[in-house]
Amino acid sequence: MSDCVVTDELRFHGSDYEPDLDQARLASQHVRIRTLMLDGEWRTLRQIEAITGDPPASISAQLRFLRRPRFGSYRVDKRRCGDPRHGLYEYRLVPPEKEG
Repeated sequence: MSDCVVTDELRFHGSDYEPDLDQARLASQHVRIRTLMLDGEWRTLRQIEAITGDPPASISAQLRFLRRPRFGSYRVDKRRCGDPRHGLYEYRLVPPEKEG
């Protein structure tokens, strides 16, 4: 994917978070994943990884962040795919509905 513009509005935190080491990386990752998923297509974590190069655990975290108000209050739909006994899921991003 192309380089993404990162804005100051994306602020992360956590017990292991170090702004000088993590802010730019996490913000770029967030923008890559959000930009990809805004097309509304269903994708597994592995499919997202293949496109963005980001690790599945980070993708999963970024999808959770997208649900939060400060990251846009997106709806992240999740459904089983393939053999249900394998526990494989795919996700799609739905922008929040605009008021008025």
